[in-house]
Amino acid sequence: MRGRDGSFERRGRNYSRARGLVEALLRRGYGAGWPARLWGRLPAAGRVRLVERRVAVRAPLATPLRVAFASDLHLGPTTARRTLEAAFGLLAVAAPDVLVLGGDYVFLEASAAVARELEGLVRAVPARVKVAVLGNHDLWTDHRRLEDALGRAGVRVLVNEALRLPTPHGGVAVVGLDDPWTGAPDPERAFAGARGAELTLAVCHAPEGLALVRGRAVALYLCGHTHGGHVALPGGVPIVVPGGRLSRRYPHGVHAVDGTTVFVSRGVGGIEVPFRCFAPPDVALLELVSDV
Repeated sequence: MRGRDGSFERRGRNYSRARGLVEALLRRGYGAGWPARLWGRLPAAGRVRLVERRVAVRAPLATPLRVAFASDLHLGPTTARRTLEAAFGLLAVAAPDVLVLGGDYVFLEASAAVARELEGLVRAVPARVKVAVLGNHDLWTDHRRLEDALGRAGVRVLVNEALRLPTPHGGVAVVGLDDPWTGAPDPERAFAGARGAELTLAVCHAPEGLALVRGRAVALYLCGHTHGGHVALPGGVPIVVPGGRLSRRYPHGVHAVDGTTVFVSRGVGGIEVPFRCFAPPDVALLELVSDV
């Protein structure tokens, strides 16, 4: 909640004094967003991969369900507008049934200008249903401002709760879990809203949320956070992956884990390092089809 002096209450855990110092230095060093403007002049800034997969699910579906996913937008001084427009252009053309957003919408600060930019990008995607979860960077800043912007763009922000899809996919539930590291994930509360669903999808900011969904008959798990290492070796082998054991095990791509199809996005934007190397930004379009 914002105070009269414009301050806000930070909900996210694990925001250390060292983290605050680093961010203060980056705000000063990246003033006026010069890294994003510089990177935006290069051809690579307009290259975003569209990952397309067909996912067979053991549940009845009247028609295929097209799910688009984007994560780690990181609007701020290190993400070029050109990259964001390329990513959301792909999502708009895909025209999915459901748009899912995986958190970390900002880097450093959720200013009013950033919130307006986020709202405009998401609003432009034609999807009947739009859902989102929050990431660690969102919870370390004015997350309410981001939630309000997403809400104005037609997004339902899921914090340990589930949403049932409308007809013809009324048997499908989407479960959103709070960030495993900085938030307060509550899988019991989240999955309570999915009881009776014929098909359950789950979204959480990071691969660490996988530990919370095992044994719950989740057909598809969507997450980001890792950036695929952001800077990787040729072939996309990450050098350093943020997060814990599961992030290192599943740094990006599609995986089969205990009967669940897992997609880990490399994300779209930049963080401390304003460029990527062998870890290209991506968005996904996953078509779920019945295999019963």
